Amino acid sequence: MANLESHEPGTFCWIELGTSDPIAAKQYYTSLFDWTTNENDMGPDMGIYYIFQKNGRDCAAMYKQGADQQGVPPNWMSYVNVVNADESTERAKSLGANVMAGPFDVNDFGRMAVMMDPQGAPVSVWQAMKHIGVQVRDEANTLCWNELQARDVPAAKTFYSTLFGWTLKESPEYTEFNVGQRPIGGMMQSQAPEGVPSYWLPYFAVDDCDAMFEKSNSLGGSSIMPPSTYPGVGRFSILTDPQGAVFAIIKLELTQHS
Repeated sequence: MANLESHEPGTFCWIELGTSDPIAAKQYYTSLFDWTTNENDMGPDMGIYYIFQKNGRDCAAMYKQGADQQGVPPNWMSYVNVVNADESTERAKSLGANVMAGPFDVNDFGRMAVMMDPQGAPVSVWQAMKHIGVQVRDEANTLCWNELQARDVPAAKTFYSTLFGWTLKESPEYTEFNVGQRPIGGMMQSQAPEGVPSYWLPYFAVDDCDAMFEKSNSLGGSSIMPPSTYPGVGRFSILTDPQGAVFAIIKLELTQHS
């Protein structure tokens, strides 16, 4: 998939890094993925909002965590496109989600809400106005998949399928989320240490998983899982940036479309 002009409701449309050190994180990600940045001063409360770009197209974002996030580890937030942020937020609340912020307008870019699912996984909804979200994905060094590491897989199936209308393609080890017939994300039993709540993990497509793994290490990153091959899917690795935010890279055997 090349450039995007819109996102179908129910699909992942944006990813955003909240970090303790945006200057260091900017150096890491621009070096790792050859991204550039478009930096916007959002005022004294929020500071600089960094939009990462590939070839001039928006592909992710970053901001410095504020005092209200003291104690929250750096993390990647996944956003789902919705038709109506208010209606989706009310539906999420009725299903047991904890709404952390919103719904609120982000200038004239869109309307959003931030929530935690019933197992504690942060996720945001985005009703696009002027800003659709990522403008490029599913190619090297861009988002290609979002995966829920779930503490309670059956409960998460019910929550997300009801909230977003996702259909499920199920196997004993993995659940694929679909919008219609289109795979848009997945879920597996969390492999995180006990006590770590569920979380959404973004995957970035790469041309060479092993080379990118070594490059990340050279830039100060570390790994949760070294490069491993999943037959029929691709070769992947789960990494942490120098500030501790978790993400994955994958050299796909098959192209995902979201």
